[in-house]
Amino acid sequence: MAATPETTSPVTVFATSWCPFCTRLLADLRSADAPHEIVDVEAPGNEDASAWVESVNNGNRVVPTVLYSDGTHATNPPAGEVLAKIAELN
Repeated sequence: MAATPETTSPVTVFATSWCPFCTRLLADLRSADAPHEIVDVEAPGNEDASAWVESVNNGNRVVPTVLYSDGTHATNPPAGEVLAKIAELN
């Protein structure tokens, strides 16, 4: 498995600009004023992040993949699940 990326946020969303599921999750997090970081796995310099996403999704680059500050992750989670996890982390 690729090394887990470092993050300073309770939630880091690994996404792409063209993914409708990413767009929806990020919009919901913004609406809830939830703390989060966004990593575009297609942006130059984010190859390690892309490799990590693939490593936790059986070799597939599935987005959104969410990394929580406790080291757990979720693939394509609904916003309610992410918000519940943020509350748990606080």
